[in-house]
Amino acid sequence: MSKVLLQVADLCAGYGHSRVLHGLTLQVGEGEFVTLLGRNGMGKSTTIKCIMGLLKTQSGSIRLDDSDVTRSPSYRIARAGIGLVPEGRQIFPNLSVEENLVATARHGQQQGTESGNSHRAPWTLERVYELFPRLRERRGNPGTRLSGGEQQMLAVGRALMTNPRLLILDEATEGLAPLVRRDIWQALEQLKRTGLAILCIDKNLASMLPLADRHYIMEKGRVAWMGTSEQYLAQRERLHSLLGV
Repeated sequence: MSKVLLQVADLCAGYGHSRVLHGLTLQVGEGEFVTLLGRNGMGKSTTIKCIMGLLKTQSGSIRLDDSDVTRSPSYRIARAGIGLVPEGRQIFPNLSVEENLVATARHGQQQGTESGNSHRAPWTLERVYELFPRLRERRGNPGTRLSGGEQQMLAVGRALMTNPRLLILDEATEGLAPLVRRDIWQALEQLKRTGLAILCIDKNLASMLPLADRHYIMEKGRVAWMGTSEQYLAQRERLHSLLGV
């Protein structure tokens, strides 16, 4: 595996007196595409909330490069180089498409020498429009006057404008039409080719298998299985119960 970018170790977290995560451990290397899989209610979104500083951890650690960000506020984690495409997209309703993109722009972060990615060009409006031409066509439209697929493109573009080293997608294609899902997966394939690390939650495993370097399957707040796409396919029948309804 490449140099570790994100390291989550023995993470425990929950809501009130209810614990959801029970010693979760996972990692994402620089340039890797990693998936986080499992049935609903297994703790995937809770994991993302902890990584982003949106939910306080009870124990364990989260490290980005050599920095411990376990108890850092969410804005510091974003500034450190993690971009989030949240479940439900959360587009700013009173801003146009272009204003949504510009609102989060952080120029040159992707060029940070600490991460060894100084050769990668920063994300700009023009690069986002090249990745998602539909956003260019609708650049003056209010963000909420877009289709669901276009809003998801906007949410991805908005996260890219922070120039992250790690892009996290919580339900990357949930509720989208098949043709739009195809466009999103093609865009993620392009992003992987740029060397951007990606952690992706989605139910469309068939589309992620060709892209992913590794998969983590969660069961009741723990990692029940981890492996490559080839290893998953070899054990698919045995693992089906961890992913089925």
